[in-house]
Amino acid sequence: MMDRGLPALGCPLHPDRHLALAGDALACPECRTEYAVNDGIPILLAGPAHDTHDELDHHKLGQASYFDRAAGIEFEINRPHDTPALYRWLMEEKLRQSVDRLPPLAGKTVLVACCGSGMEAEFLARRGARVLAFDISEGAVRRARTRQERFGFSAALFVADVERIPLAAGAVDIAYVHDGLHHLEQPLAGVAELARVARLAVSINEPARAAGTRLAAALGLAAHREPAGNVVARLEPEGLAFELSSLGFDPSWRRRLMYYKHEPGSLMGLLSRPGALDVYWGFDRIANALAGRWGNKLQMTAIKRRSNISSTM
Repeated sequence: MMDRGLPALGCPLHPDRHLALAGDALACPECRTEYAVNDGIPILLAGPAHDTHDELDHHKLGQASYFDRAAGIEFEINRPHDTPALYRWLMEEKLRQSVDRLPPLAGKTVLVACCGSGMEAEFLARRGARVLAFDISEGAVRRARTRQERFGFSAALFVADVERIPLAAGAVDIAYVHDGLHHLEQPLAGVAELARVARLAVSINEPARAAGTRLAAALGLAAHREPAGNVVARLEPEGLAFELSSLGFDPSWRRRLMYYKHEPGSLMGLLSRPGALDVYWGFDRIANALAGRWGNKLQMTAIKRRSNISSTM
């Protein structure tokens, strides 16, 4: 299940205790809790029987259930493959910016939280990272595995809650999330866990609480509540930076104006034609040069301070 020198999985309730095989399950040596392994996928969720203060509450169960049965499965597995050129560029530009201020990825262990159908895991693996990826939805993790098999990249996959990451402190070099924390009722709880397990850096890429977002919402271009039922928790950059700084990191951030529908429509196809695509690129550069600082997308890179790095080694 875990190989290539990747860190061992721990118990969600005792993350510094490595799980051991117990028949067809994994067991915690501390609390003796057993966790199922479904078709090779570890299911590492702390349920109400184990911890009444952090049970999988109604909100989390609703999110997991929605993404277990998500529509458009083939699109989710394939994107941005086989999509219009503009859509591919938008996805690649977001992902490129999410890593361009991180340490070099080649050979680094990178944890992808809230991995969905594995688009980010594929992106990072193709840049030489050794990837672990998880989601609270088993259905999403299974789609990520199908993507892995279809497109030929490597990642260790498991089911987990970003507020209870089953890894020891400093277990990975980099913790990474893209469009995942905004599903949480308390995004900063997920931020604290990402910071806990990251030895070198954290990359957070989420909707921003910004003027551009308010305008998009007023125009009906941005949703207040997503189909999964969650209110979109747009992050405030200064508060997020303060939180990461208090956890021993040096954060830097930027906003970007970017709009696209989750599934590209006919307009995206029209804008992907050679002449139209050049015009769009020029407009995008001008718009972000003038107003990007108030944009709707937030990219936060936080590098661990040297004194804190040495304490995790």
